[in-house]
Amino acid sequence: MTVALVRHGRTAWNHARRMQGRSDIALDAHGRAQAIAAADLLVRARWDRIVSSPLRRAAETAELIARRVEDADLLFDDQLVERDYGSAEGLPVSETLERWPDADYPGAEPVTAVAARARDALARIERQPGNSVVVAHGTLLRVGVEALTGSTCPRILNGQVILVERDADDRLIARFLSG
Repeated sequence: MTVALVRHGRTAWNHARRMQGRSDIALDAHGRAQAIAAADLLVRARWDRIVSSPLRRAAETAELIARRVEDADLLFDDQLVERDYGSAEGLPVSETLERWPDADYPGAEPVTAVAARARDALARIERQPGNSVVVAHGTLLRVGVEALTGSTCPRILNGQVILVERDADDRLIARFLSG
């Protein structure tokens, strides 16, 4: 079984470098083009399901992928929502770095909780028969990859596709395909 992880396409807040967390922001035109480019990459394989965060930017990315990927069920999973950034939500990233250099944002969901939620959701999806595309968010996917593989995962770019597969020793490995 293979799982393809896709970070949603760009939004106006991504472009402006604002903390986006649980805010429900739509894709911009560039983000829609990124979603279509991800779909064009994914159509090279057979996918049984597309599982997405219900937040608008991920759902729209998943819907654009589903239009090009034939015969894949489109499902939504609340466990795939992005981290709640608390008081940092909506602020410019530069300001959050000045105010909270340790990234300990007041009222934010703890990173350990995000990692556990991401690990549980991605492991559940990975154990399902067949191949899955997961469309979600940068922080959730990055900490989820780290929790599943035990390896450091670099920043995931908007529209980027990562394959997660088992190696000969049955360990999960992540391979960046685009971005």
